Amino acid sequence: MRSPIAAMLITLLASGCMVGPDYVRPPLDAPAAWRLDEKDARDLANTAWWEQFADPVLNDLVTTALRENKDLMIASARVEEFAGQYGFVRSGLFPQVGASADARRQRDVGAVVLGAGQSNTFSTYNVLLNASWEIDIWGRIRRQTEAARARLLASEEGRRGVILSLVGSVAGAYINLRDLDRQLEIAQATAKTRGESYELFKLRFEGGLISLLELSQNRSQYEEALATIPPIEKAIAQQENGLSVLLGRNPGPIARGKSIDQLTLPAIPAGLPSELLERRPDLRRAEQELIAANALIGAAKAAYFPTISLTGLFGYSSTSLSNLFQGENKVWNYGLPISMPIFTAGALAGQLQSAEATQQQALFSYQKAIQEAFREVNDALINQDRTREQLHAQRRQVEALQQYAATARLRYDNGYTSFIEVLDAERSLFSVQLQYTQTQGTEFQAMISLYLAMGGGWVNEADRLAGKADDVAAARQP
Repeated sequence: MRSPIAAMLITLLASGCMVGPDYVRPPLDAPAAWRLDEKDARDLANTAWWEQFADPVLNDLVTTALRENKDLMIASARVEEFAGQYGFVRSGLFPQVGASADARRQRDVGAVVLGAGQSNTFSTYNVLLNASWEIDIWGRIRRQTEAARARLLASEEGRRGVILSLVGSVAGAYINLRDLDRQLEIAQATAKTRGESYELFKLRFEGGLISLLELSQNRSQYEEALATIPPIEKAIAQQENGLSVLLGRNPGPIARGKSIDQLTLPAIPAGLPSELLERRPDLRRAEQELIAANALIGAAKAAYFPTISLTGLFGYSSTSLSNLFQGENKVWNYGLPISMPIFTAGALAGQLQSAEATQQQALFSYQKAIQEAFREVNDALINQDRTREQLHAQRRQVEALQQYAATARLRYDNGYTSFIEVLDAERSLFSVQLQYTQTQGTEFQAMISLYLAMGGGWVNEADRLAGKADDVAAARQP
């Protein structure tokens, strides 16, 4: 062995290890199946589900949002931030090499004691190359790198979570907009019909065929329909403004495609509860945060052990520039500095306690996120199933009230009943028509919620539409 320092270095590297616990996914109490069994469900969790609505306008809105939404841009920039932090921390695993050069002219006041003819003013020139490398015997830097990598992947999953939420918000806002459009059509058509009826009643009143009571009842019905229009128009404008912001635009009008009656209801996605751990970005993010917290326990434990570095310097130093690189002006040194804590007044113990408590918080947050995910899927399955039943019942109710209103009008025209019966029938029909349209929108929203709750590989397709490459592919490798 040429050098005792080299021998020591090889020995330390051969015996090096990482202190602290290695990450193991905690055991999870996952339900065996969902509370609601969908026998005919197809596994569509990996498809671009919004395209199943069969509305090109909606597809364009989703694509625009994925490219222009400011929240998604913020999330993408955050990924770049964590990628930079990961690169910074990881650099500690490798030697750090630098160079410096120096030229100066100086007067040494201590030279006054020199003999005659000697000058106390002189120049110095230095050219140096220096290097240092902390030998990560105990794994402190490797644990910190592991934590930084996990945080980078967590930020990426956070960005994917924004994509998931964004697509759901755009689709939900568009469905709500088309729902409001349909409500406005019903209100306007009802107001038009009642307005025509009111004009006819005025002629009858002027001709002495009906009383003022009947005319007032008819006018009240007409004004009721008119009063429902402004709130719907206000809601439409506000919905357009909100959707515009999701698209990364200033508030303004939104293009329309198919009506809510023409939209195709997406199929129900399927999957086992355990698959949520790999599908949902929020669960993947929570697990990466747990991995990071777990790794920092090792970094805190490594602080108890000695820090060992390898340092070296090589260069030239001379008082004359002309002979700076002469052999006799060569300077060098190398060493193996070692430092270790002896008394820190509880500082290291406090850091370890803090790291272990942070890991426990991350663990409980991960477990809670999983439970919430199971709840969200079960709620979404029950919601879409019961809403579908409600919609079928309301459709039958609309058909019955349409027949009731037509019969009541016929009976009134033939003098068999008062106008109050007509008024009651038409008011009930108008109310249930609006309720039915609202339930239509609720059914679509329930399906959107189910796709969001199930997660899925469709986020990859949305990511492609966003025009974003996977900037953390290298970090995903252990």
